[in-house]
Amino acid sequence: MENERLARDIIVEGIVQGVGFRPFVFQLAKRLELYGEVANTADGVAIHLEGTSEAIRTFVKDLAEKSPPLSYITGISVSEGKLNGFTSFGIAPSRPDIHKSTLISPDAAICDACLKELFTPEDRRYRYPFINCTHCGPRYTIIDDIPYDRPNTSMKHFVMCEKCQAEYDDPTDRRFHAQPNACTYCGPHVFLHDAKGSRILSTDPIRETILLLKQGHIVAVKGLGGFHLAVDAARSDAVIRLRKRKGHEEKPFAVMSKDLERISAYAVISSEEHKLLTSSQRPIVLLKKREPHPLAEAVSPENAYFGVMLPYTPLHYLLLDSDFVALVMTSGNLSEEPIAIENFEAFERLGGIADYFLVHNRDIYLGSDDSIVRHAADATRNLRRSRGFVPRPVFLRDRQPQVLGCGAELKVTACLTKGNQAFLSQHIGDMENPTTYSFFKQTVSHLERILDIHPEIIAHDLHPDYLSTRYALEEREAQSRIAVQHHHAHIVSCMAENRIDGPVIGLAFDGTGYGTDGTIWGGEVLLADAKAFQRLAFLDPVPMPGGEAAIREPWRMAVSYIVEAFGTDFPIQEIPALRSLEPEAMRTVLQMIQKGVRCPLTSSLGRLFDGVACILGLKQTVRFEGQAAMALEMAAKDGIKEFYDYRQMTEIPIKVPTRPIIQGVVRDLWDGVPTEVISGKFHATVIEFFSGVCDVVATQTGVRRVALSGGVFQNAILLKGFIASLTRRGFEVYTHSQVPTNDGGIALGQAVVAAASVS
Repeated sequence: MENERLARDIIVEGIVQGVGFRPFVFQLAKRLELYGEVANTADGVAIHLEGTSEAIRTFVKDLAEKSPPLSYITGISVSEGKLNGFTSFGIAPSRPDIHKSTLISPDAAICDACLKELFTPEDRRYRYPFINCTHCGPRYTIIDDIPYDRPNTSMKHFVMCEKCQAEYDDPTDRRFHAQPNACTYCGPHVFLHDAKGSRILSTDPIRETILLLKQGHIVAVKGLGGFHLAVDAARSDAVIRLRKRKGHEEKPFAVMSKDLERISAYAVISSEEHKLLTSSQRPIVLLKKREPHPLAEAVSPENAYFGVMLPYTPLHYLLLDSDFVALVMTSGNLSEEPIAIENFEAFERLGGIADYFLVHNRDIYLGSDDSIVRHAADATRNLRRSRGFVPRPVFLRDRQPQVLGCGAELKVTACLTKGNQAFLSQHIGDMENPTTYSFFKQTVSHLERILDIHPEIIAHDLHPDYLSTRYALEEREAQSRIAVQHHHAHIVSCMAENRIDGPVIGLAFDGTGYGTDGTIWGGEVLLADAKAFQRLAFLDPVPMPGGEAAIREPWRMAVSYIVEAFGTDFPIQEIPALRSLEPEAMRTVLQMIQKGVRCPLTSSLGRLFDGVACILGLKQTVRFEGQAAMALEMAAKDGIKEFYDYRQMTEIPIKVPTRPIIQGVVRDLWDGVPTEVISGKFHATVIEFFSGVCDVVATQTGVRRVALSGGVFQNAILLKGFIASLTRRGFEVYTHSQVPTNDGGIALGQAVVAAASVS
């Protein structure tokens, strides 16, 4: 019976197209002397096998355990097939099925084999900036539909030459059905243009660009998911000029270096960070600065970290084939706008920033910013999930209806659910202008098409004025539209990522979120499951003078917290950091607080961090979201165990008072305690009193699982401290890793809450 010829039909689901999966299947079948065929379908990869039962068993085992590096199998189904008398094994044409459930591979960094060819003079693709194979190169950013075949990508405009076509057709070749396959004779090319968009004739545009960068010029470089703005990171004049033109006065710039050795000249690399830097995703990794270092201070001012990445395209490697320590590679956009992706668009939008443009003629169908990660609290934390990670899904605990989560306002992503998969979009940005709103709509439409998802339910934030809310209410048709409270969505996104159900104690800490009572939340302790939540504790609300103005000007929150702690008679201008304020501005804010005019109440922990940062003289005003809180984190001394007095309350709902904490901070300031110690004590206090609140909630509810979510948990001191403190108290602690803890993960939580509410 073991030698009897059997037939089996196999369907493989997951990321199995455009990653060398069919050649792998072909070679595996040949080795095991199996017959039949393999084909791409809209459901994944379909395999028909004929052979002995032992060979088929081995085939299925190796299929799961030895698949290509970029593949990701989510399911293998095997059923009895019909014996058709195959005498060989072949690769059949893709089947254009109507139903679409194939997962698309994220864009991947150039592989070692292609990199070797890139710098081998004898190779026919020597120094060709678009070299790729089935193990690397563009995927998501060039696809328009599935199956993932060349006619459905932006490579459809390039007809392969005879040699490339032969590689493409050969199942034993590394470039078999590599859809972006091309060479210098038949593929895309790069071109150099001036600031007005006029082409500059050059026999070697890349060499010319290197010279321009060395001279201090700003060059817009078209990459994989859009344009970068590049300058020599060691030239202060160039970096400062880029800052002024781009409108990023203080926000850190990302840098790119040729190799780890050059990165080591200006940053410290741990073994975990080494793995992140060299992964196929090639994200920006936050690395501790090395002092002294050779980069311009303006690259990452007043910051203990650099955002660093290795090259991920052949073009990047060619640009860095010189003596640069690093190039600034920041997103090609004006502040708060999406990244530019088209040549004419870049000439128009970036013409006032860039001196030159290095462009190419391979279209980008959907922009995708660089992803940002850091290693903190013994895990990788995805701070901006975009290129290299999208559109790989988050796998959910339960099957979901088709839902669209629209996100909030800042760090917006969209989320589409289907079955047990949640597809978070790439980073879209802060949705505060028409350009970003248009990109949001384009992204949602693109994902719905390539994933064949038609949402029955639309989930959105409670805030009525967010553009994402308006989109859900005014521009979409759906059976149901469901408003989801911001912090409930945060906690459920953490639960969804960790595939747990409720209830949990949720610590939702951030800067701004619209509460069910009309106030601004952000320091919340919730008892939550996917369907509902209870607000069991929160920071005692204080006035937020001027509303959003208090976010840009933390001194307003400093005044509010001081008035709350000491009363209106306190000599506020005796605080050193507040002495330079205009007396009239101070009087106006005090009157606003006293009269309750333009002073929405906030329970936000983010605003408390802002206020303390200002009191300590770190930031009176900020140039980007979260800057004051970052300064407070970086000022903190490690290992501080002492904390400020606070009152532990036991009657739910608990209003956590800030008064004793602010009083302690001011007292230490006047006593000359170093800023680093005060900041350390403040962090320790936040951890201690909220851990105590969890004890109270657990005693009264019996729940001993805690989920941590919200932008405040980007703070590594708090994240590590809460995990340690809560674990020590006997709690199970769940945190974010693959999904951002900031508002980049909100859409996932919205979608899961909405699905649960209609089940």
